[in-house]
Amino acid sequence: MEKEEYLQQRINEFWEGFLSKTGRSEDTKYIEVFHFELSEKWANELLRLVLIGQKKATASSLFSFELSGEPIPKVGDLSIVTNWEGDPKCVIETTAVTILPFSEVTYDIAKREGEDQTLESWQKGHIKYYKKEGEIIGYEFNEDLPIVFEDFKVVYQVKDS
Repeated sequence: MEKEEYLQQRINEFWEGFLSKTGRSEDTKYIEVFHFELSEKWANELLRLVLIGQKKATASSLFSFELSGEPIPKVGDLSIVTNWEGDPKCVIETTAVTILPFSEVTYDIAKREGEDQTLESWQKGHIKYYKKEGEIIGYEFNEDLPIVFEDFKVVYQVKDS
């Protein structure tokens, strides 16, 4: 079995377990399967922060949705979060979505991501991320970059044995 087939099978089994354990209808759908960040180190670290309840939000560029053709998240959306390797680790539910320019993100907003102790460190890390993402998908970072700030809660996770 190829890796992609194996991972899809794992995703399907994970989703079926979620539906069964939470009593949700079998026609409940997830909007995406993803990992955070663009590197293995940060993808796995941010997942860890989600699983311990420290990371409760994420900030994406609006352009990443527009250029990929993916819908902007909305309240109630369910997503499967994986580690870097693609193994499903939890289901999150979107609880709020705010779109604002990068320059208007305050520390009260940024700290919900659970990654930084100051607004300055949040800005530094996110500027680096948005510049790298922009190079990959075709936009340039500036202070007016529209940010989709998505709050979420973990509604299901399987503890690793």
